[in-house]
Amino acid sequence: MATAADVSDGAAPRRLRSLYLLLGFSAGLPFYMFNAVLLLRLSRHDVDIAIIGFFAWVALLPTFKFLWAPLLERWGVPGFTRFWGRRRGWIMLAQLGIASAMVGMAFTSDDASLPLTALFAVCLAFWTTTLEIAADGWRIELAPTQAEQAPVVAANLWGYRSAMVAAGSGAVWIAAKADWTWAYLAIAAAAFAPFPILAAMRGEGGARGRAGALLGGIAGGAVILAAFTALTAAIGWVVLDTAARAGIGSQTNVTPFVLAVCVLPFAVLAALLPRIRRMDAAALARLSPWLRPYVDVFWRFGFAVLAVLGFVSIYRVGDVLALTLNHPMWNELGYSLEAIAVADGVVSLLASIAGVGLGGWAAARWPMTRALLAGALAAAASNWIYVWLWSAPVAPAALYTAVAIDQFGNGMAGAVFVVYLSMLVNPRYPAAQYAFLSGFAFLFARLLAGASGTMQKGIGYDGFFLLAGGLSLAAALFLPFIARIRPREPREAGTA
Repeated sequence: MATAADVSDGAAPRRLRSLYLLLGFSAGLPFYMFNAVLLLRLSRHDVDIAIIGFFAWVALLPTFKFLWAPLLERWGVPGFTRFWGRRRGWIMLAQLGIASAMVGMAFTSDDASLPLTALFAVCLAFWTTTLEIAADGWRIELAPTQAEQAPVVAANLWGYRSAMVAAGSGAVWIAAKADWTWAYLAIAAAAFAPFPILAAMRGEGGARGRAGALLGGIAGGAVILAAFTALTAAIGWVVLDTAARAGIGSQTNVTPFVLAVCVLPFAVLAALLPRIRRMDAAALARLSPWLRPYVDVFWRFGFAVLAVLGFVSIYRVGDVLALTLNHPMWNELGYSLEAIAVADGVVSLLASIAGVGLGGWAAARWPMTRALLAGALAAAASNWIYVWLWSAPVAPAALYTAVAIDQFGNGMAGAVFVVYLSMLVNPRYPAAQYAFLSGFAFLFARLLAGASGTMQKGIGYDGFFLLAGGLSLAAALFLPFIARIRPREPREAGTA
């Protein structure tokens, strides 16, 4: 396994891929636990499908990671950063947060208090996202070109998707044999396993004092985690109280409101772009450490940024919608937890690895436009397969076939998409700009996912997955415009 120092000193590409296989595994384990597994858990507890859809909004948190990504660029974690460096320091703190949030979800696994379930789910989403921010920024620094990015992205996604499969399949299997508490505790232990591996790596720049840095980091991390949990609880109480006063509940059709909110960011950006384009190098927004990385995106792309952001917003929307309701649909069809565990396990893993591998190969060998088109077609097919599953006789073979096609297409589209987003980034601000672009990419999808339960009530599961596939295919309409977009060089934007 490569250390941070090994990688930064120019270690072999194999070592860099090994490092990002580990980091992908660290981030992938918790993702299913606040997403698909949680939604399945709620389904088994007979929570209304509309409320289950609302829980998909927990996944909105990564969309706004650009709000705290600059903190990771400028500040370190007390204790950890002194010895292991800023990137690894944040990763280690995030792993502490992930483990503690999953323990909280384990001991509220009866879902008797949905607000408490939501609190720990939000905490888990936040710390998972924080880990990804630190890892993504480091990846773009270490592998700046498209040819270098593709194999690292593939390794990272193999680790990520393998962990998602391990978490999803493992948690469901344990829940079938024991209960949801043991399922979450087991995945919490697995998610924490990379922490001692990182702690055993040599320090940044030959730093000394490992034991003191570790104790200081754990103590400081405990304070940070407690403060964040308390703040999240206070904000959550305000949000839920406001929703209750507004009369929003399981019978409320939130889809029109969600669509209006989705349009709002584009309207605001369109209004601000002329002013941003006229800014000179001395403008406050271009000097501010907080705003500069984001202003740079709009300066370099100009009005073409609206097409770029529109494209990235719709490219993965079908897959996000499918992930929101595919597990509740399997439960509705009557599939057992054991059958779901197999589908989420070896079937999903093998298909996902194949899809990611093909997507990484296509992104490295083909023109990006052709690779993106292939990913969009694969994603559409992966969503439409659930239309067939809804009407097919209930049999494990049918479920496994659908999941294999779904995960292959999802993996292929995901690998191509990560490389494309990485190529949009200015290397001067890798973590902040990738956080913004990848967060914005899922804003529309995750907003819409929160309305998936009310949509399903109106059009059924077959109509829902037919729509999801159509949205994936619609991304191809942007490609003729995307292919012609060229950003200004950083030096022309005054940022070099």
